Formats: sequence, structure tokens, C-alpha cells
Amino acid sequence: MRLGVLDVGSNTVHLQVVDTHPGARPNPTFNFKEELRLTEFLDEKNRISEAGISQLRTCLKRALAQSKAVGTQELLPIATSALREAANGDEIIKSVNSDFGIDLQVLSGEEEAKLTFLAARRWFGWSSGRLLVIDIGGGSLEIGVGVDETPEVAVSLPLGAARLTQYLLVGDPYTDRSIRNLRDHIESQLDEILPALVHHQNTDRAIATSKTLRTLARLCGDWFGGNGKTIKVDAIRKISSKLSAMDLAERTRLPGVSANRARQIVAGAFVTESVMRNLDLNELEICPWALREGVVLKWMDRREA
Repeated sequence: MRLGVLDVGSNTVHLQVVDTHPGARPNPTFNFKEELRLTEFLDEKNRISEAGISQLRTCLKRALAQSKAVGTQELLPIATSALREAANGDEIIKSVNSDFGIDLQVLSGEEEAKLTFLAARRWFGWSSGRLLVIDIGGGSLEIGVGVDETPEVAVSLPLGAARLTQYLLVGDPYTDRSIRNLRDHIESQLDEILPALVHHQNTDRAIATSKTLRTLARLCGDWFGGNGKTIKVDAIRKISSKLSAMDLAERTRLPGVSANRARQIVAGAFVTESVMRNLDLNELEICPWALREGVVLKWMDRREA
């Protein structure tokens, strides 16, 4: 069966198409992605502007055309923090669903964490023991911990790399003052969830998903002799400082760092460093599966039930 996940995130509209059947591993067959950066279209009333809505609809139209062209049999449209938190998010979704004939569903932060955790569990298997899974998106940070396919703890914080960059970082390179404000803000947000996570620190494996974390793992490998599949706490501490001293042009020239990613990789690095330090994590392992794979796996599980 050919399934498509249409993910409307804070950074992109991303269509991922997979071929799968009950009991089978989802096999990626097609990807279509367009940068949108919805958070940049928020006004002072936390409403997405008409320009933002127009661009969203244009991206959706192209993604749906691509989905049809590759023969997608079932489309699973999801939206995350940008539309979830916008004051006019419900209104936009209702209009989009009516006009495009889809059923775009907004995921809560907890649902995001649970679906990402499910994907990591299936990727690493039961033998991997207790997992702690971290995902840094454009709008939010998700953390899940547990031994089963559903985490015992699933939390979400507004610590996405794009969000933090837009609201806290200024200058090029970013000013020392804005970096200090960024770090203080991350610490204060993490303080809210540490009590819930502290007794789950003795995990067997700490897992990282998302493009931001994969990019940071590659930089760890390039700069500090790693394999590009892990993030060491000492390396991310050094990387955070090194990236924050660069200007945008310098970061854009780094291997594997797109222009859009170059803007927000500094915030992503400091979130990663803070999470690892506060949870006493020495290493994160990269998982190639994340939210979209979790959506597919959950849908297939329900179909088999």
C-alpha cells in the first residue's frame, strides 16, 4: 500500500510517501518538501497573516499534486506547533480541509512525542531497553522516555530551533547578549520538565531524531572525528560556541547545512547542549526515523487491529 504523510510544520510543508503493508517496514519512495517558515508570518496577535496563509495554500496545492502524481492511496495530513499555537490556526485548518478535500489533523505536543518515540522504538527494537528520545523541530522540543512502544513520559516545550532564532537571536554573528538570553530562556523552560524526567535518567540508550540533530551529528563527525551518527556532550558544547561565533554566510558554507538550517542551527545546538547537560547524557544516537514514520506505523497498527 502506498501511504503519504503530509507534514505541515513550522519550517516546511513536507510530503513523504512510503510503500508498506501489515508487518512490513515502511519503504520510502518519494519526498517533496518546500520551505515555508510559518512562524515568520505571525503578527502581534499571534495570527498567521494573509501572506502566510496564501503561501501555505500554494505549498499544499503543490504537495497534493505531487501526491496524486505518484499514486498515493491514502494521505495522512498532520500539522504541528505553528498551526497548533496560532490564534487563527483552527480557522485556517477548517478552510484548508474544506477547499482541498483533506483531513488535516493538528497533533498535540504530547502526541508528537509519542509518535516519534514509537518510530525510534521500532527502529532500534525491544533489545534496546529503556529509551530516551529527543526531537528538536522548528517550533518545539519533544522528549519521550519508556520501555514500551508508548512512552511513560511524553513532554513538549516551545524550544524549537526556528522559534528561538526568530524571537531571541539578533545580529550577524549573533550578539553575545542574545546568546546569553537564549541560554537563560532554554534553561528556564527545561526547569519545568526536569522533575518529571529526573527519575528516568537511567536509560539504556538516548536517541536523537530530526534534521537539526542529524545536522549536528554530522558536524560532530566533521570537526571532532566522529562517525556522524552520534552527538557527544563534549563535542556539542564546543560546536555550540563555534557556531555562535560564525556569521550566516560562514554557517551556510558548512557541509550539509542549508541556508534555512544555517539560520537556526545555533539555537538547535544550544537546546541540545542544555538537554544533554541537564539529563547527564554523554551521548545521543541518531535515529533516521521520526514523526512521519511514527504516523505511518500508528496508522498501520490501527488498520491491523
